[in-house]
Amino acid sequence: MNVMLETKMVANVQTKAPLLQSGDRLSRAEFERRYRAHPHIKHAELVEGVVYVSSPVRYTQHADPHFTIIGWLAVYQAATPGVRGGDNATLRLDFENETQPDALLRLEPAAGGQSVVTDDDYLEGAPELIVEIAASSASYDMHDKRRAYGRNGVREYLVFLVHEQRVVWFGLHDGIYEPLPVGEDGVIRSEVFPGLWLDVAALRQGALAQVLATLQQGLQTPEHAAFVAELRRRLAG
Repeated sequence: MNVMLETKMVANVQTKAPLLQSGDRLSRAEFERRYRAHPHIKHAELVEGVVYVSSPVRYTQHADPHFTIIGWLAVYQAATPGVRGGDNATLRLDFENETQPDALLRLEPAAGGQSVVTDDDYLEGAPELIVEIAASSASYDMHDKRRAYGRNGVREYLVFLVHEQRVVWFGLHDGIYEPLPVGEDGVIRSEVFPGLWLDVAALRQGALAQVLATLQQGLQTPEHAAFVAELRRRLAG
């Protein structure tokens, strides 16, 4: 065998990153190195230093409600200057946490937001709202991930527990997540994004038209109008 070729092959074996496997305990730098080295892995997260590699995505348990959430957040973004959304974006939180939230909503830095887009096009810092679709309350979304999000200052965290058909929307109060109240009309209202209203029953039923109709009611409120005016003032400098 050609000596140069043999040397190159040995070097490749030595430098190839091991696979990402659920349960591995890694630093964020090593997690990113392995993730980039294996592009066939489409969804992996580092939560409190532990790797989670996702299984194939089921339709009714994940893809369908995910689509509804994205539509809901996209309409809010369209009506609110200085607000941006994201779908499965890699999020660098700290040295032990790099997640891919199902959906998020954030304020741009000029509008007072906490997160930034890095030079290598990842998101860093705490978005104002993160949404996760979880199988049940036993999932890591409700435990380790919730702790990581709260510690890093994610101001609101919404989890749709599909198996239990339950929606929990947390607000960060003095460093502790507390559930936002569900109104008598069955609607939860964001404290961070005025006018972002969610009809819980409609989300459970996958009734996108009703989810958006309720959102439109929130967008017509004086609170949303005042928020838009404030954001425009901030963006104007």
